[in-house]
Formats: sequence, structure tokens, C-alpha cells
Amino acid sequence: MTKARLLRLSVVLVSIFMILLIIVYWDNVGTAHFYLHTSFSRPHSPGAIPGITAGEDWEALPDVDEFLAKLLSSSLKQNSSIPRKTEQLPVQGSSKPVVSNLEENVRGYDWSTHNDRNSLDQEKLQIERQRTLREFCANSSFTFPTKERSFDDIPNYELNHLIVDDRHGIIYCYVPKVACTNWKRVMIVLSESLLDQGVPYRNPLDIPREHVHNTSTHLTFNKFWRRYGKFSRHLMKIKLKKYTKFLFVRDPFVRLISAFRSKFELENEEFYRRFAIPMLKLYSNHTNLPTSVSEAFGAGLKVSFSDFIQYLLDPRTEKMAPFNEHWRQVYRLCHPCQIDYDFIGKLETLDEDAAYLLQLLKVDRLLRFPPSYRNRTASSWEDNWFAKIPQAWRQQLYKLYEADFVLFGYPKPENLLKD
Repeated sequence: MTKARLLRLSVVLVSIFMILLIIVYWDNVGTAHFYLHTSFSRPHSPGAIPGITAGEDWEALPDVDEFLAKLLSSSLKQNSSIPRKTEQLPVQGSSKPVVSNLEENVRGYDWSTHNDRNSLDQEKLQIERQRTLREFCANSSFTFPTKERSFDDIPNYELNHLIVDDRHGIIYCYVPKVACTNWKRVMIVLSESLLDQGVPYRNPLDIPREHVHNTSTHLTFNKFWRRYGKFSRHLMKIKLKKYTKFLFVRDPFVRLISAFRSKFELENEEFYRRFAIPMLKLYSNHTNLPTSVSEAFGAGLKVSFSDFIQYLLDPRTEKMAPFNEHWRQVYRLCHPCQIDYDFIGKLETLDEDAAYLLQLLKVDRLLRFPPSYRNRTASSWEDNWFAKIPQAWRQQLYKLYEADFVLFGYPKPENLLKD
């Protein structure tokens, strides 16, 4: 009887072990390269990124997580001789970008040189940004929706902005209108997730915009369930512990202006049909609107910034569907109180932050971050854009985006909120 029980137990354990081996070795996106970023070989030395300290990576893991972590770690020694193909690629630095997209042609690129900020100053800046974020996440008197939930409570569909690069141990949460197109390009180059005539892209600007925003191009957390089943959350937690996690943010009101400019001042068929037509009907009392954006623009029918603000403040908007990602709050896209980010970049200091981050990730010899756009929407434009927006609306809008202002250290725009 005892032998029979032992036999059944052995069969169960062997089955579990085989399933886990399949997960580890048959992952077609690079989980086998997990060894690159475990305690055997980190992409940066301990302490290089503020908030990461040696010896804490595997602490406080649940039993299943710990078992998976040990199993994955056991494969490191077997795979330590696998070459890192990406690191053998030459540095790319063409003098001009390859640009075919209308929006990028209109904006242009700023290829002028910028003075690199001292690394020590950058490190202090990161410490301050992370301190601010963690203090307000821990402050019980500062509340906002979803703040108190755990990582396990976040639905899979809300994890679709977390892009994973298993080759270099990086997780990037992209925020639309915060240089996300070029950061996605960088992630494609690093992960080698897209080929050009059978060869991985090496220069981020060579990647066509339409491919950059194709969801099939990137491995994101919300795809883990289909790949790993019930082990998906455990693997997410392991990667969140071991990988370097970063995001870039922007002044929330300026981000809204940028979203409005690119989606409603330029001809965009999708946004015209999904958003502009309802806005024009609800807030400008238009009827019998043209079905195409070109006809509407030709007739002078455009959404005003006032229409856009009314749409954001209208309680019916969220009841119909969650905010579109281009104006959804950062705390809803990237879950900064549930995910401990190692690096917080800002668009206002994009060039310096990007250069410093690539150095910390030790990939600065592989590529450089594409330079900034010329004529980028600036903070100094806020007064003009909000001049015709009633003060009461501005105050409501601030409350709607207050968490993003506070968590990421942006000052309250008192000049817009007071008489």
C-alpha cells in the first residue's frame, strides 16, 4: 500500500517536473535566455540602479514561485555557454533618420548634440523620483482608484503595456505620448522580435511605425496566460523580481495636449470615427456628420480642445469604455504602486535619461536612443491651450489626473487652477 502511494506521488512529481521543463525549454521567445539576468549574471552591478540591492531578488517568494525560480536557476549552469548574439551587433548611428510616416515628417527630428548629465546627478535624480513614488504609494492619506489592490488583483488585460525582453532582462511599461514609439523600437532591436529580410533590425529608426505599434510584435504580460497557463502569474512575479523595470512619464496636462494634437488635429480615420464623431454630436450639437475624416476636415468640422476636455470629464465616457490609452492615466497603465520600477524617466529630460538608462542596462554599445522631436508639445503652451477652458473644468481635470501629478513629482499647476 505504501509503495503504491509512493509510486503515485512519484508519477505526479515527475509530471509536474516535465511540465515545468517544457515551459522553460520550449518557450519560443527567449525564456531559455533567462540565465542572462539571474544572480549568476546581472545586466548591471548591484547598486548600479537605485532600488536594486544584492541578495534580495528571491526573498519573500511564495512556494510555487520559489520552486519555479530554483528550477529556472538550475538551467543557468547548463546554458551559460550560449553566446549573446545581440551584443555582437555593431553600434548604429546614422546621421539621418529613415522616416516615412507623415506625422514624423511633420515633426522632424532634433539631431543636435546634448550635454550628458553627470552620472552622479542622474543617480541622485533617480533616487529622488523613486522616493517620491514610494512615499505616496505608502501614504494612506493619499488615495486614488486601484491604489490598494495587489498585483494579483490586476486583470490580465490591464497588463498589456508591460513589454518583456528576455534576452536582456528588461521590462518596459509604455505610456503613449511619452516617446513610446521610439522606446518600442529600442525594445524590438534588443529582443530581436522583428526581422527585416531575415535579419534582426539593428537601427531603431529603420523600423516602420506600423510595425512598431503592431501588438503581435511585442511580448507583453497579458500574453503570458495563453503561453504559461496557471503558472503565468508566478513567472510574471519572478521576472518582476529579476528584470530591470522602467517607464517614462510626462506632465499630465501637457500629455493631454499632445494626445489631442496628434489624434484630432491631424487626419486620423480611426480616431475620427471612434471619438471625434461622438464628441462633435454631444458637445458641439452637430448632426449628419461626414463618415470620413477627410470630408469632415474639408468642411471645417474638427473637435475643439474644449470638446475633448468635456469628453474626459463626462461620467458617461468611462461607463461606455475605459479611457483610450493615449489619455488614460499612467497609474492605470503601469500600476506604479504594485510594480517596483527600477528607473523612472521623464520626457522633460528624455535625452539625458535615455542615455543614462542605456548605460545602466549595458546596451549603449548596441544602439543609441533616437533623438528628440523638434517642436515637441511644451509645458509653456499650457496657458494658451487652457485659456478658454472654464476654471471649474480645469479643477475637475486636475482631480482626474492628480495621482499622476503627485506620484511622479509634477507640481500642481496652480496658475491654471486659481482665478
